[in-house]
Amino acid sequence: MEHLEVLLPKDKFDISSVEKLNGLDREEIIYLVPKLLEWIQDMNWLIAPKIADLLLDFPNETTPHIRKVFETEDDIWKYWCLDVLVQRFPAESKMALKNDLIRLAERPSEGEKLEEVDVKAKEILKEL
Repeated sequence: MEHLEVLLPKDKFDISSVEKLNGLDREEIIYLVPKLLEWIQDMNWLIAPKIADLLLDFPNETTPHIRKVFETEDDIWKYWCLDVLVQRFPAESKMALKNDLIRLAERPSEGEKLEEVDVKAKEILKEL
């Protein structure tokens, strides 16, 4: 399935590639989820909201990759994952991230506090 990677956006303005992704089979999109998740590192990018909408159709498949984002030092990316994905996921997908959410809410790093990752995690936990 590596041939699918040529379909990934080339830059933050590549709307036509995102539109083509919508025509892929479920299994093909699932294969691309980790790479697609990278495009929501900055929700100011033109394609970011469209990719977030696409990922929302695959909460169970996206959840393990979000967990990996939580292990990085990219606190803004963590915030965007929480804000545009996790907050809109169904309850069962949120529950799969409960321990991560508790850690982010109760023991945030300085960077996570600065980006209000802890605040967003608390909001999501209240919904559970």
